[in-house]
Amino acid sequence: MAKKTQYSINRLFEEGLIRKIPPSKDKAAESIRTAESWLKEASNNLSSNALRSCIISSYLAMFHSARGILFADGFREKSHFAVARYLEDRYANKGELEAKWIALLDHFRETRHDDQYSTTFFATEDDAESALESAKEFVKRMKELAKKK
Repeated sequence: MAKKTQYSINRLFEEGLIRKIPPSKDKAAESIRTAESWLKEASNNLSSNALRSCIISSYLAMFHSARGILFADGFREKSHFAVARYLEDRYANKGELEAKWIALLDHFRETRHDDQYSTTFFATEDDAESALESAKEFVKRMKELAKKK
């Protein structure tokens, strides 16, 4: 089994995947508000049986809540991949964030990619419900992490 390549914050810088910005509690709060808006949209999509849209909206809620952590720390991502790697290196590897949240973000990032670019992607109601519930829990966890900052 191949060993997983680790992405340190320094490697993210070197590869141009993140850049330093002034830390901003305002941008962090805006990102959380955006995440909450995506959660509402995901719920509406599920109610309307727009299953693929529910999954994408759920992922975007996760992404924006995680992105808020970067803003608070003074970073800006240049890719969705970088957000998970940043959280992994800065928080999960130091025991401040459970690894399951990184795995969840990666899973739904890949699902969103498959949905957007595959011609054979298919979503079930269970998939959409799972995405929405996962997103709710993820956003809640990012809010908890942000409060500790």
